[in-house]
Amino acid sequence: MNLSLSSASSLSSSAATATSPSGKTSTATTSTSWFSGIVRGRADRSGSIKMSGGSGFADSAGPIKGKNQFRGLLFKYGPKSVQVAFKTGDYKQQVIFIGGLTDGFLATEYLEPLAIALDKEKWSLVQVLLSSSYTGYGTSSLQQDAAEIDQLISYLINKEDSEGVVLLGHSTGCQDIVHYLRTNAACSRAVRAAILQAPVSDREYRATLPETATLIDLASAMIKEGRGSEFMPREADPTAPITANRYHSLCAYMGDDDLFSSDLSDDQLRMRLGHMSNTPCQVIFSMADEYVPEYVDKKALVERLCRAMGGAEKVEIEHGNHSLSNRVHEAVQAMVDFVKREGPSGWDDPWN
Repeated sequence: MNLSLSSASSLSSSAATATSPSGKTSTATTSTSWFSGIVRGRADRSGSIKMSGGSGFADSAGPIKGKNQFRGLLFKYGPKSVQVAFKTGDYKQQVIFIGGLTDGFLATEYLEPLAIALDKEKWSLVQVLLSSSYTGYGTSSLQQDAAEIDQLISYLINKEDSEGVVLLGHSTGCQDIVHYLRTNAACSRAVRAAILQAPVSDREYRATLPETATLIDLASAMIKEGRGSEFMPREADPTAPITANRYHSLCAYMGDDDLFSSDLSDDQLRMRLGHMSNTPCQVIFSMADEYVPEYVDKKALVERLCRAMGGAEKVEIEHGNHSLSNRVHEAVQAMVDFVKREGPSGWDDPWN
């Protein structure tokens, strides 16, 4: 039985520039599995449902069944009904895609060609649903997202024999990655690299909306009154119900989600992003991102973000929009090149 998911993709060409941090090298070595200390019950794979025939779908067929259709493994990684993920390719190294606000499966058009390109390099692509996916973001938090990402990585280690993952965040998914890697959760040591695609400021974008200032004041007042978990008025977010806590996190100066704003000082950026220097990181910035206000100097901002992360690799996609739907080819090429260079293949055991 095959499982198919619909999507749309387009390929176009333009110029992308990449700047790699100096002194980054990787040495190919052979080592025993570095997961032995936390792996439990690998023989029990009852939580997975193989959705294609044959001994291994990656060996007999690619990740795309037909136009706009994915072939792969659908599985639950946690007890909640929403905690479901979809994996293409049957490999022991995975790129985990974490979408932004309102995103779920097949959130961006580059996922289909990315799955194909990763499959050729013997990597799986995992698309994850979190409690914050689709319209759930208004009642969730970065802390909850981080806990669920850790559950997913634990599942991949214990049930899918993972040998390491690369996290790929789109939009607010970038905040999830930054927060998760700050937690130092046990499974975060399996993260060998991170890609931040469209790390933009929700606060700066929402500040362009006329009602935002008044609503921030309301959210602050509700939080002070101990009503932070209650819902804001509908005009705060017509797309989904949103609590005062989440609205404040997204919209207020130095809120939990305020990680990429252009008006933060260099010291503030280092305080919020500096721990990313411990993980090889690539920042892909769309130079025509419609969610970045026109007054923001995008080139200066991405340079400051990469510097705050201790020298992250910078990729500027000229004319690219927020989701890179108009620059799919450049996006996939940059991501795959980075994964091949910084992924876990041949790396030393990080547990030692």
